[in-house]
Amino acid sequence: MATAEWTAVKLDELGFVGRGKSRHRPRDAAFLYGGPYPFFQTGDIKAANFHLTEYTQTYSEEGLAQSKLWNPGTLCITIAANIAESAILGIKGCFPDSVVGFVANPDKADVRFIKYYMDTLKLQMQSVSRGATQDNLSLEKLLKFDFHVPPLPVQRRIARILSAYDELIENDQRRIGILEEMGRAIYREWFVDFRFPGHEKLPRVASSLGNIPKGWEVQKLADFVTTKYGYTESTNAEPVGPRYLRGMDINKTGYIDWAEVPYCPITPADYVAYRLRVGDVVIIRMADPGKVGIVEQDVEAVFASYLIRVAPKDNRLRPYFLFYLLESAEYYAYITGASTGATRKSASAGMIADYQFLLPPRQLVDLFETRVSKIRSLLTTLLKQTVNLRRTRNLLLPRLLARPAMSA
Repeated sequence: MATAEWTAVKLDELGFVGRGKSRHRPRDAAFLYGGPYPFFQTGDIKAANFHLTEYTQTYSEEGLAQSKLWNPGTLCITIAANIAESAILGIKGCFPDSVVGFVANPDKADVRFIKYYMDTLKLQMQSVSRGATQDNLSLEKLLKFDFHVPPLPVQRRIARILSAYDELIENDQRRIGILEEMGRAIYREWFVDFRFPGHEKLPRVASSLGNIPKGWEVQKLADFVTTKYGYTESTNAEPVGPRYLRGMDINKTGYIDWAEVPYCPITPADYVAYRLRVGDVVIIRMADPGKVGIVEQDVEAVFASYLIRVAPKDNRLRPYFLFYLLESAEYYAYITGASTGATRKSASAGMIADYQFLLPPRQLVDLFETRVSKIRSLLTTLLKQTVNLRRTRNLLLPRLLARPAMSA
């Protein structure tokens, strides 16, 4: 196929292009939200892999009335906050004017191909979007970019090859989500609802936290863990040192995707002091206090200053038990309620550890650790598989979308 068959066109020549709508001021008016209509924001698009189905907010009928409901198959492109991120709507939804919607003309473009081409232009779009006070791509800037596209059959063939990887990635992500919920469900069933193995044989006894199974103890977390504030440094996309784990790397999921964690320079002495090891639990102390993560892979990494490392110092407290304890709704309610700050919430190490919890017998904690370790091991395997799939897809992407690569 000749290279000349690829043509340079603007995005609006391939279909409809329009900004999202969210006209109401103030945008945080409560009556706009809480209804049945998904409201996708720039962070949701950035977090999506390929199809956009997960959202953190919904519109009511009033919210929909001042917005617009877009159909599945719409390519969502962020033009503010998270610049030039994109994902294809998998369900009907609304989005604000910080997002552009592209609806492909079925006779001219395959939306999957356009999404992949967007990925190749991301860095250029981010470069022209930099501003003195706030980055902004704008619809006008977006429509100045050339999209080099082959005939529609070739677009579809390229899209099929690349989307096969994304379908596998999304399948792995769904399985990871199920495994996350399994771990949480076991913790809640055993240690919150008290339906652990053998619970029928144990009577309840009174305690300061209410009636609890006999043999369980009310303890202060500070007596069982050590805490340490993280390391202050600037991030770097290049491997100038160890990985530099930040709050944003743990505040959306119950696992750490190390492929997305940047690097930082560090002295050998500081690396020893702040190094993360398998089983370490970290908790966010500022901006989004209470979100927690656990290190499950042997990676050269340190943790940032907005994090606090919480490590067991008593062998009756095991890493996964500690992780799920800190991830529980009860602990999160405690830490968010106790966090200080009128405009920016924060939690100290002392506050994080100043928490009463129920300590089960050692044998039950060990049994929980064994059972959950198997679940988390499978989760980690799927996560590594996802990283490899992304790497392969990203290697193929520029080769398939480069015009000379299609010539024959």
